[in-house]
Amino acid sequence: MPLVRTGELVTEARTAARAVVAFNVITVEHAEAIATGAEAAGLPAILQVSENAVKFHEGRLAPIAAAAAAIASASRARLALHLDHVENDDLLRQAHAHGFGSVMYDASKLPYGENVKATAEAVRWAHERDLWIEAELGRVGGKAGDAHTPGVRTDPTEAAAYVTDTGVDALAVAVGSTHAMSTRTATLDHTLITALRDAVPVPLVLHGSSGVPDGELRRAVAAGMTKINVGTALNVAFTGAVRAFLEAHPSTVDPRKYLTPARGAMAEAVTRFLRTAAAGA
Repeated sequence: MPLVRTGELVTEARTAARAVVAFNVITVEHAEAIATGAEAAGLPAILQVSENAVKFHEGRLAPIAAAAAAIASASRARLALHLDHVENDDLLRQAHAHGFGSVMYDASKLPYGENVKATAEAVRWAHERDLWIEAELGRVGGKAGDAHTPGVRTDPTEAAAYVTDTGVDALAVAVGSTHAMSTRTATLDHTLITALRDAVPVPLVLHGSSGVPDGELRRAVAAGMTKINVGTALNVAFTGAVRAFLEAHPSTVDPRKYLTPARGAMAEAVTRFLRTAAAGA
């Protein structure tokens, strides 16, 4: 099936009062697992490649983007391609040429005024090329800062002004989730999510969703979250399956032997997250 635009999937989810899940792609097996898991769930999904993943691939976006796009296009599921957590303007300017329909431009580490200026410039450039743009306001922990610390969560009044001043199509907000959590123990501020939904005219995005339990995710979707980002949960499934296989078969040298269960474990995780997000409201 041809690639679908991220904006289309997010708009559909928001209209239906549910969420669409975006999964991080690091290897080809990640992309294959996302497609398989989405097919099993009978639901759309977003494949997202982060700037950190591009760095892992020695700074080359083209190969992993081409692989993800080819896998998505060959799938029966409706899948979109998203470039995530982009801080480098040169990388932003590669998105359109490599098939991405959307970009998350991340200037959240900058002071507020500089964040607004840099993001507005990115939005102007992207919209001229029909790219859907997400940005972040507040500090989602796990990479820099801690979203559980008072003072770093997103303020609804500031968020509304930020969206107006930048023109972004979606806003990632800090409401208690944390990047890179390997256990699902995060507690979200659902009152804040509702306040942000009421104040902000664009869809809200939850980063760091791997650490959020199913019940919390369902409540977050019901409160107003529309795009749910998942990365670490796939890596936990992948690594756990590889570790279990090699412990049971320590003489194995053929990577296909352990990558097959790893890919299957990720696909199962994808299906679970998609069904949870779809049932959220």
